[in-house]
Amino acid sequence: MRGRLIGVIVFAVAGFAVLVALGTWQVRRLHWKEGVLAQIEGRIAAAPVALPDAPDPEADKYLAVALKGQFAGPVLRIQSAQEGYGAGYHLVQGFASGTRRVMVDRGFIPQGAPIPAAPAAETEISGNLLWPDEKDSFTPDPDLATGLFYARDVPEMAAVLNTEPVLVVRRDAAGQAGALMLAPVGTDGIPNDHKGYAITWFALAAIWLVMSGGLIYRMGKQGKGELA
Repeated sequence: MRGRLIGVIVFAVAGFAVLVALGTWQVRRLHWKEGVLAQIEGRIAAAPVALPDAPDPEADKYLAVALKGQFAGPVLRIQSAQEGYGAGYHLVQGFASGTRRVMVDRGFIPQGAPIPAAPAAETEISGNLLWPDEKDSFTPDPDLATGLFYARDVPEMAAVLNTEPVLVVRRDAAGQAGALMLAPVGTDGIPNDHKGYAITWFALAAIWLVMSGGLIYRMGKQGKGELA
C-alpha cells in the first residue's frame, strides 16, 4: 500500500505541474499577443504615408496610406455582416491615382440599401492596406455577372477590376453618401483566446489537485485501516 501511495502522489504532483505549466505558457502567449495587437493598433492609427511603389502583403499589412484620385469602374459587392446592422455588403471599387490603379473598400451598406455613387470629382482618401484572409474551401465562387463576391479575395477582385492587387480600406468619410458607412480596419477580428485557455488549464490544475488530494486521503485511511 505504501508503494502505491507514493506512486499516486508522484503521479498527482506530475499532473498538477504539467497543467500549471500549460496555464503559465498560455499567460506568456497572452502577453505576447497583447503586444502584437498593440503594435497593429498603432500601425492602423498612424499618420498616413504615400502608397508604396510595390506594397508587400506581409511588410505593409495595416499600413496607413493617403492617396488622391478618382473612383472608376464597376462596384463589387462583398457579402458580409456588421454588428448592429446585420447582413450587408462591403463595396469595393477601382481608384485611379496618377498612373496607378488600386482598389478601395469604400465601406459597408446594409442588405437592401441602394448602392450610393462614388464621388465623381477627384477625392483625397486615407485608409489602411489590407490583404484579408477571408476565403476558404467552403467559400462560393463569385457571381461575376452581378459583381457579388463572398470574400475579399484581393487577387481575384483585382483581376475583375483591372487594378493592382492592392486594397485600401477607407478610414475617412470624405464623399460618403446614402446608407454607406465606414468599416475601417481593426483588431476585433484577430482572435486572442489565450486568457480563456489559461483559465481553463489553471482550473483543471485546481480540480486535479482536489481530486488527487481526495484519492491520497482515502488511500491513506485505507492503509491505516489495514495496519490496524
